[in-house]
Formats: sequence, C-alpha cells, structure tokens
Amino acid sequence: MKKLLITLILQFIILSLAAAGGIEGKVKDTHGPLAFAHVLLEPGQYGATTGADGSFNFDAIPEGEYELLVSFVGYQGFSQKVFVSNSAILKVEVELSPRIDLGEVVVTGNLRPTYVTMSPIKVEVMTSEHLAMNLPSASSSVLESISLINGVQEVLACGVCYTSAISINGLDGAYTAVLVDGMPMFGNLASVYGLNGIPNSMVERIEVIKGPNSTLYGSEAMAGVINVITKDHQGMPLFSVDVMATNHAEFFSNFTLAPTIGKSKGYIGFNQAYINDFHDENNDGFGDVINMDRYILFSKWDIHRESGKAFDIAAKYYYEDRRNGVEEYMVDRGYRDLRGDESIYGESILTNRFEALGTYELLAQRELKIDFSFSHHDQDSYYGSDNYVAQQSIGFANLIWNRSAGHHQVTSGLTARYQFYDDNTVATRSIDDGGVLVNSPDEQFIPGVFIQDEWTLNADWSLLSGMRMDHYSNHGFIASPRLNLKYKPSEWTTIRLNGGTGFRVVNLFTEDHAFISGQREVIINESLNPEKSISTSLDINHVYSLGEGTGNIGFDAYFTHFSNKILPDYSESDKIIYANSDGYARSMGINGSVDYRFNKGPGIKLSMNLQDVFEVEEIEGQEKITDVLFAADWSGQATLNYTLKKHALDFALTSNVRGPMSLPEIYDLDVSGNPIGTPRALRSPVFATHNLQVTKEFNRFTIYTGVQNFLNYTQVVSPLSGFNDPNSPIGFSDYFDTSYFYSPLEGREFYLGLRWNTRASD
Repeated sequence: MKKLLITLILQFIILSLAAAGGIEGKVKDTHGPLAFAHVLLEPGQYGATTGADGSFNFDAIPEGEYELLVSFVGYQGFSQKVFVSNSAILKVEVELSPRIDLGEVVVTGNLRPTYVTMSPIKVEVMTSEHLAMNLPSASSSVLESISLINGVQEVLACGVCYTSAISINGLDGAYTAVLVDGMPMFGNLASVYGLNGIPNSMVERIEVIKGPNSTLYGSEAMAGVINVITKDHQGMPLFSVDVMATNHAEFFSNFTLAPTIGKSKGYIGFNQAYINDFHDENNDGFGDVINMDRYILFSKWDIHRESGKAFDIAAKYYYEDRRNGVEEYMVDRGYRDLRGDESIYGESILTNRFEALGTYELLAQRELKIDFSFSHHDQDSYYGSDNYVAQQSIGFANLIWNRSAGHHQVTSGLTARYQFYDDNTVATRSIDDGGVLVNSPDEQFIPGVFIQDEWTLNADWSLLSGMRMDHYSNHGFIASPRLNLKYKPSEWTTIRLNGGTGFRVVNLFTEDHAFISGQREVIINESLNPEKSISTSLDINHVYSLGEGTGNIGFDAYFTHFSNKILPDYSESDKIIYANSDGYARSMGINGSVDYRFNKGPGIKLSMNLQDVFEVEEIEGQEKITDVLFAADWSGQATLNYTLKKHALDFALTSNVRGPMSLPEIYDLDVSGNPIGTPRALRSPVFATHNLQVTKEFNRFTIYTGVQNFLNYTQVVSPLSGFNDPNSPIGFSDYFDTSYFYSPLEGREFYLGLRWNTRASD
C-alpha cells in the first residue's frame, strides 16, 4: 500500500511538470551577449543569471501571465509582460540599452561623436525626454533646464527686468560659453536677455562640461560649456502642438511642422509666450514677475547632396517685448506710452534677434568640414528715463579636420570670429584728432588655430592634450592649452583629471546690469585689463548594481585661480567702483551625486555642491578676503521620478536648496528718505524650492500638469531699495537699487499643458 501511494505521488508530480511551461532566452547589447545579467520572473521566486553566451532558462513554470525583469550594471533595466502556456517553451531575446548617462553620444568634448563613458572629458547630458518629464515643456527654456544639473544655476541680476545668467561652480555667467550645435551664438549683449530664447521645444539634448574648455571653444570658456543640440527631422511627427496655461493667466504655445521637400528634410517651429499680469505681493510697488510677449521662429534643414556629404543649415528669428515697473506703467499696457517717462518708473526692453548656423562637409577624402554661424542682436530699451540702444553682430567659422592615426585621434582646424558692438553710451565713443566726440563702434576680428590629440594608450588609459592660439588686436597672441587624463581602474569606474587656462576681455556695459539699471554712479578707476585664469578639476565616477537596480556615484573637485579678476565694489551706497585687482580671486569646491533606479519602480538622484569663491586684495600690507557676491556656499538638488507603465503615468518631483551667499551692501531709507545707519543683511538665508509634475500619455497626445514652488517660498525682503524715498517719484531716487535679488519673488504656480502629435514623418 505504501509503495503504491509513493508511485501515485511521483506520477502526479511528473505529469504536473510535463503540463507546466518554460522560458528560454538570451540577453545581449548591441555588441553581443551579456554574461552574468540578473533575470527575474514575477510573481514567484524565479531567478537566474545568464551564462557566458547570455542565455538563461526557467523550467516548470505554471501557466499564467508574468513579468520578466532583466538588470545588468551600467544598463537600463528591462521589463516585459509574458504569458507562459502549459507544455510550451517561450523563447525571448532581450537587448539592453546602456544607461542614458553612459550610452548617450556627445560631441561637445572633442568636436566628434563619442560615447559619454569613452570621453576623456566628463560630459553631463540632459535629453529632451528627461526635460519633458521634469519641466513644463511649452514654457521652459535652457535657463530652467540647467537647474537640473548639480553646480549649475541661474543667477538673476535685477529685481525689475529679471536679467539672468548661467553660473557654473560659482562663476559668473560671462565665464560660460553657451553654444548652439557647437557654435557660439551669444555675445555679451545677447546673454543678458537672450538665453530664454532657446525653448526646450527645439532642444534634442543639452551637453554640459564644467571646467576650462578654451582649446576648442575660445579662451573665454573659463567656467565651462553649455552646448544646446537642436532637434533634427529624424523621428519627428509631421505636425505637433504643445500648449500650456498657468493660474497667473500666462499662456505658452509651440507648433512644429516637419515636411519633406524633394530629397531634403527638415522642420519649422514656432514658439510663443504671453505674460501680461501685474501682481505685487511684496508691496514694493513693482510687479513680482516680468511681463512679456515673445515670438520665436526656428527652422532646421538637412539639404540633400548627391555625394552623401552633410549640409545642415538652421535659422532663428527672436522677438521679445519685456517689461516691468510700477502698476500704472504695467496695467493696460501703459508702458507703450510711458517708455522713458521721468516720473512713472518702468523698464521696457524690445529685442530683435536673428541667427543662422550650419555645417558643410567638403568633398575631400579627408574628414573635413566647415561650421559657420552668424547672429545679429538689436536691443532698444528704457530703464526708467534712461534710454539704452545697442547692436551686436557675431560671425564665426571653423574649418575642422578629424584624422585617426594608430592610437591617436587628432582634431585640428582654423577658426575666425568677427564681433561688432555699438551702443548709445560712452562705451562706444571716442575723441577724434580734432577734439570732437564721435561714435566709435567696437569691432574685433579674432583669427585662431587649434589642435587636439586624443591618445588611447591602452584600454585603461587615455590622454587628451590640446592647444589653441587666438590673436586679439589689442592684446596680441593668446595661448590656451588644455590637458585631460582618463583612467579606468575597472570596467565601471572612471577617473578624469583636467587642466587648462582662460583669458577674457571684460565688457562691463553688457555684463554688469548695474550700468543701466538703478541710480548708482559708475566709476571706472583705470583702464581694465583682461582677466586670466588657470583651472584644474578631478572627477571620479562609478556605476554600481544593488538589489533590483543600478546606480551611479560621482565626485568632483575643482579649482580656478584668477589674476586681475574684475569685481564690482558696492561699499559706497551711491556708487559702483571697478578697477583691476591687485590680488587674485579663486573658486574652489567639491560636488558629489548619487542616483539609483529600480528595474521596476522609482528613480532617485541626490547631489550637493560645496564651494568657496572669494577674492584677495592686499591693503596696507594685509590681505583682505572678500566673498564673491551671489556665489552660494553650498547647494543641493534632489529628483524623484516614478513611472506607472500600466497607466502611462509619469511623476516627477524636483527640489533645489541653496545655502547662504554674500549679498551687496544695500541701505534702506528712513521716513525722511535718508539711508539708515546699518545695511541690510550681507548674507542670504538658506531656502529651497520644490516642483511637481504629472504626465499622462495617451495614443497621440499627452497631458501634463503640475505646480512650481509648491511650498510657496518667496524672498522675504524686496530686491529693490530706495523705492520708498518720499523726496522722489518711486524708482527715481538717487538711492534706488535693484540688485538685492537672491531667491524667487513669485510663489506657488499651477499649470496645465497638452502635447499632440500626428503621424511621424517619413
């Protein structure tokens, strides 16, 4: 009886196993099989590790629906619904994609396509998909996007017109080269208001390099490079729309058409922004946000050539009507009749801008191409009763030759840059031989030559060295060397050491907004010499696998030493004093980041930057150390992304916290209109802003909604001083100043947007 029972049980088990199904599969990437990848099948306790040929298998799986999960260090996780049938073997093949921050192809580091993980220079990348998940796509621009990168921040310089700049590691925006498709499109004048003229709707990705990059992009790229890569026609829908509105009656829209004309393909894009709402929550008499009407027309084309060589050309027209001021100036567009008024204060900036750029590959057998660009910027503005009219044109061309020779990849070329600047101030006036004051626009032709060699010593070591030589008419030849060393102690760990120099001619009338806003007297004690710098940085990056996910740990240390750093002196309440520095200035710091993404679940990234940015001057034999204004001692960021694939829902939470920073010496007025005896706080408080966005995907359209600054933090004290002078109309006091601006003035804002696409273009 006992033997019969055992026999029956064994037969039942064998029949059950025979009725169950199984899975056989392989895991690979674009180069071949991946050994030791982790494979899970849920629900249940099914797990396996791939063999040397990337294969895995599961036996005796009961019939039903499961989720197949695959993970491998350095790659994005994979998940797929599968159905297992009784007595059947399901065959699957899984191809993993590298993590976006490792598998992305970039061009900024060496002017040729290179994978991030292989580049000797650390390049941080933000893709259009990442930007759309975390930011309102219709309204955001490059200025908002850079807030997602550790150590890179938008710095606002005026509490009325909101002029802004991009700061890398505590250095002013003038030290950062902002490129479009690798070409310098923004001169000093355009960088004051033009950077929000790059809407995210035309952005494919943003590549950021921190540290000196003068060899390829000119000696002024001291702090780093931000290269905006615009979208091309590949994969674009024939027609797309992106519209958005906020609870402050702001409206934004984007329209894109991607046709094919003959054998040439391209697209035309239109961007519009409308903000016309005056509100004054801090009761300083001025609007808390700028109002504007902005229109951008952008087009990019891949021109067909029978030779198959590339010919890409793009153009953009940008118009902006920006204004802010007291209520009478703003309401019902009163500024149109009040521009330049001597008793009703407002600031009105009208901008017209044109850009063209392109790439043309020569027919020579060698890899030889010409990059070219041209931009013209026209600004007609009033700051109170002061009229500031300026024009700037920039022409640029690079002849680039890429050549491989053994273990060397050499990039060399000739470069030429023409700059024209004219305005209605003393900056462009001179006295002729007859003693007559005449207009004298600033014109510069800057030719140069550069060469860069990337030497791959072996699989672990590579060395990149380069030299650039530019010629300035007033300063002669300027050399800009660079040296970058990369070492990979293991497959998933990379160490990079970088060094280089910089050289920059200061243009105060376009870089320092205090020249044209507020009532301080500008004093230039002497002829200002160019600034020079030497920089070095260390970067360590490690990709890891932990549990059911992978992550990345990064650490950076950086140091920049300036000689003759030009800094404004605000120590006298009614003056700004500029002079060559007898001492030096330094920017040094460390930043670190860690991110982790579950194969099935959320992704999180945390980062922090600690920095010390100061100047040292010798006064009566003693060194005086002064912190550079608006450079935060530390800052931190956090992003949390979660996707519910079943419901096509994306959740994105972003937080930014900024530590104390030095502020200008500003004096408020007493009831009689006289400065009080003590200045405002010379250090800002710690503050944080938080944003939330939810995105829902449908078949051909997407709805996104969110709230920015949802904890409603605003700067406690007005960025303006002297606005309450009883002896002068508001804004026209001798003590009026707009520079005490360190955090948001606008609180919580809700928005709702819609993206809609037709079929993809062929």
